[in-house]
Amino acid sequence: MLYAILCYHDEDFVGSWSKDQDEAVMKKLAVVQERLTQQGRLGPVARLLPTTAAATLRKEDPPLVLDGPYAETKEQLLGFYIVDCKNLDDALDVARDLGAANPGGAYEVRPVGVFRPGGISA
Repeated sequence: MLYAILCYHDEDFVGSWSKDQDEAVMKKLAVVQERLTQQGRLGPVARLLPTTAAATLRKEDPPLVLDGPYAETKEQLLGFYIVDCKNLDDALDVARDLGAANPGGAYEVRPVGVFRPGGISA
């Protein structure tokens, strides 16, 4: 079963990292990603740009476009992984491995109901 592992963190804190600090975290995360890739379990991974680059479409009549994210929160969605796991416990193990590589924040682990890979590549 596919699970989405959603990565939340205080984007101001993450944005304050030096280039070296950021690269060190990304290098640690790459180890986990490479292991999952070799196991054939890693799907799409995305690191999102800051919420200052976001817009929200409110479904009103007429629709309303707002700057920024939908809700003010302490931690923002900074990225996500799609991982093939046997069950929730397996997905939580992957989230723990990611968490060990990335200081602070939180991971929300949620089963994926529908997955269509699409046809674009970055």
